[in-house]
Amino acid sequence: MTVMAAGREEAFERLAPVLDAVAERVFRISDRVGDGAAVKVIHQLLAGVHIAAGAEAMALAARAGIPLDTVYEVVTNAAGNSWMFENRMRHVVDGDYTPRSMVDIFVKDLGLVTDTGRALKFPLPLASTAYTMFASASTAGYGQWDDSAVIKVFPGITLPGQGSEKE
Repeated sequence: MTVMAAGREEAFERLAPVLDAVAERVFRISDRVGDGAAVKVIHQLLAGVHIAAGAEAMALAARAGIPLDTVYEVVTNAAGNSWMFENRMRHVVDGDYTPRSMVDIFVKDLGLVTDTGRALKFPLPLASTAYTMFASASTAGYGQWDDSAVIKVFPGITLPGQGSEKE
């Protein structure tokens, strides 16, 4: 687990043993309360967009008839890779949507991201699109599936582990 928090230096020093016991990494963002939550929202923006972009790339590969394991191998060894692509698109290649994290978690998290953008009157076009993709996957019945199941919002593709895009 990673902790992103804000508060006075003295508080962090006093709580260091507890934070170190529960988290692999602890980031003290600033003295201002709320900044830790803001960084968490920023992180979730990137995580959600990376999964959505990975799903879109793999869906395009499926539509083009390119073996997904080949695309996965190329991307994970090239500049287009991200931790989320490498982790989540492996689930797609394996046809395994056993939830490790769920579509509905990203509906919630990207909802917080888009709410933050609205509150700051700041446009977030990629996050908004990713939110729509995850919300569509949830509405289609994949909310409790692994978040990589967001790929299932793309019509007209065949994915590993299924006979057609309809199950």
